[in-house]
Order: sequence, then C-alpha cells, then structure tokens
Amino acid sequence: MRTDDYTRAAARATRSVLQHALPARVYSRPPHCVIFASGNAVRTTLRKGKISQLAPYAMRVEESQGRRYPEPAHPYRNDYERDRDRIIHARAFRRLENKTQVFTRRYSDHFRNRLTHTLEVAQISRTVAKALRLNVDLVEALALVHDVGHPPGGHSGEAELDRLMRPYHDIFDHNLHALRIVETFEQKYAAFPGLNLTFEVREGIIKHSRDYHAADYPELLEYRLDERPPLEAQLIDVADEIAYNCADLDDGFEARLLSLPVLRSSLPLFDRLYRAVDGKYPQAIEKLKFNETLKLLLNMLVTDLIESTRHRLAEQRVRSLAQVRALRSRLVSHGTRMLKEEQKLKRFLFEHLYSHQNLNAERHRLTACIRDLFAYFLKRPQSLPAYYLLQSQKEPLNRVVCDYIAGMTDPYLQGQHRKLLGD
Repeated sequence: MRTDDYTRAAARATRSVLQHALPARVYSRPPHCVIFASGNAVRTTLRKGKISQLAPYAMRVEESQGRRYPEPAHPYRNDYERDRDRIIHARAFRRLENKTQVFTRRYSDHFRNRLTHTLEVAQISRTVAKALRLNVDLVEALALVHDVGHPPGGHSGEAELDRLMRPYHDIFDHNLHALRIVETFEQKYAAFPGLNLTFEVREGIIKHSRDYHAADYPELLEYRLDERPPLEAQLIDVADEIAYNCADLDDGFEARLLSLPVLRSSLPLFDRLYRAVDGKYPQAIEKLKFNETLKLLLNMLVTDLIESTRHRLAEQRVRSLAQVRALRSRLVSHGTRMLKEEQKLKRFLFEHLYSHQNLNAERHRLTACIRDLFAYFLKRPQSLPAYYLLQSQKEPLNRVVCDYIAGMTDPYLQGQHRKLLGD
C-alpha cells in the first residue's frame, strides 16, 4: 500500500472509532486529530493533552463549582471519586440495606431492598454514561446517593410522612431529605459538617428526578433552579426507572404474584421477547425462559435510552454543558415508541403488583408504625435521642420528628414501635 493510501486508511479508521463513540451528526471529523506521515512510516497522534474521553457536553471535574468547605486535592482520586467513596462510607448508605424497595424482609430475603436497587441503578447508569461519554465518576456518585433520603416503608412511607407534615404547612420530600443528610446529619469529619460533597453531586441529589421552582424553594437558589441539570444527573432518573421496572417484574414473578400467562397477555413486548426465547431454548424450564426474556427487555430499554439520547443530542446540535443547562427540556430520555412501552409496563406493575393485597398489608403495617411514632414523639419529645432533642430547640418539633423517623430502617421502626407503644 502506498504511503498516501495508508494515511487515508488510517484517518478513516480513526474517524470511524471516534464517530461510533460520539453522537451521530455532531462531528464530521475527529476533533484534535492530526495525521503525520514520515517516509513509509505513518502514525496517528493527538495534540498535547490527548483527546478527552469525555464528550464536550459532559461535566468535567476540573470545571466543578467545588465544595462548600474548600479542601486540598487528593493525590490520586478526583473530587467525584472522593464523593462516591464518602457516600459509600456514610451511615445513611448502609441503612439502605434494611429499607423496603417493594417487598419487605418478612416476605423473603431474596428480593431487592433499597441498597441492592441502588447498586443496580449504578450499574445501568455507568453503562449508559460510558456509551454517551459522560463523566462516569459523577454518574456513579449520583446513582449511589439518589435514594439515601428515602424513609422506611418504601414510597408508602414517604407519602405518609408527607401527609403528616402537611398540617404544619411543611412537606416531606426524599430528595430534599437526602440533601439534609449529606449536608448536616452525617457527622464524620472534624473540619466540616456533613460530607462536604461537590456542588454537582448536591445539585444532582435534588434535581435528578424533578425541577424545583425558586419561588417555592428559595432555600435552594444556589442550585441554579432555572437551569437543567447536567446530563449525568438527568441520566439517574431514567436509569432508576429501568432498574425498578425490570427488578419488580423479577421479584413479582419470583414471589408468584405475577404469572407468565398474565405477563404475556398484558405486555405484548414481553410476549414477543418471550416467544423469541422459547424458540431458541424450547427445552428450558419456565423460570430460565423468564430470566432470558427479562434480560432482553432490560437490554432493549438501555439500548433505546442510549440511542434516543444520542439522537436527541445530535438533532439539537448540543456541543457544550452550557447548552444542556439552557434547554427548556431534558435530553436524557427514551424514544417515543419505548416511552409508550414503558408506560404500559408501569401500568401493569401498578395494577398487578403494587396494588396486590399481600403487599398492601405489609405497607399498612409500616405506615401505621410511622403514624403512631410521629404522634408519640410530638407528645413526648424527651423520648427522642439526644441529638434530635437538641435539634428541637433550633427547628420545629414536627420537622425534627420527621427527620428522625425518615432515618430509621424498617426493622428499627418496628422495634421502636414495639418498645414505646407495646405492640
């Protein structure tokens, strides 16, 4: 091959690799790529500093707004890696092991809890982040922290605490509670309160799943409420939905609350995938066919999320984080067709699993414990632990009681109920 032919071939190969890693139509040529030819030797090199593995719209750690309390840089971990590690070592993170996702421990030890769900969200989030060339360290930190504000009793526990706070013209919101945890409640360092996480992790905690308006939440003004969060934060909410939809199908089937005939007749997409699995593994037992079908569904959801987001980025010609923040709507989402399938899946789970009488009985027990303990501590604040009793001198008692109960695990909640109320 002649030198000039080899040069062109090398350029095409380099361009192909980079374009497969980047959104279609965003780049027409590899950025900062220079081809050098010297005699018969041809080499592809990069400008000083090399091409960043991050997309131009990703959040770069060197552009972070930093921590509330400045700290010296770590010699071999960047700030988002340090945030991830601080979250993993937090007490609130460890407590997730004993907080309900859908099924309580009374039902089985094999089903997801908040901690295992969180790990699944982190795994999905990392996969999507790598494909979109986002900041994986930031994504992992956000995935691991996204549920630390959940109270005992799952979503029913959150709804019950919010209902109890409404007469005091207050609310319970698990995102805002998570922010209070990492800012105040975690006491691990002598130099500052809380975990002293970076701005982007704190911003992602409150904004990953919803938007807050400055008029309603003036205390959150520092978090750029009139702007969209970075793509790394937007990703967490969708990865969360993928994780719990697929996991709840799995746990519901394992618990025999969902049957294969009902799944196939109610969810055409699941049925199509199952028929493909059945054709490939006709001799496999039903459970293994179900597992293979669920694997295909999970892969389809993740792949669609990557491709649809990549297409949206290209379509809107997004080339910077500033553009991401300035847009009126979020960019990380499924395509129109998959959104419809996901809505069918959510409706199915609500009608056939979340509303099942077996699960309702467990939820009612836990929400009754929350309700009873809330009333008990309001009447007897001296029964609160010393830290919370001290906090009641600085904040309204209802807020302090709410914070205390929200931090409980399911077993601790039930144990306190037995200890203080006698049943």
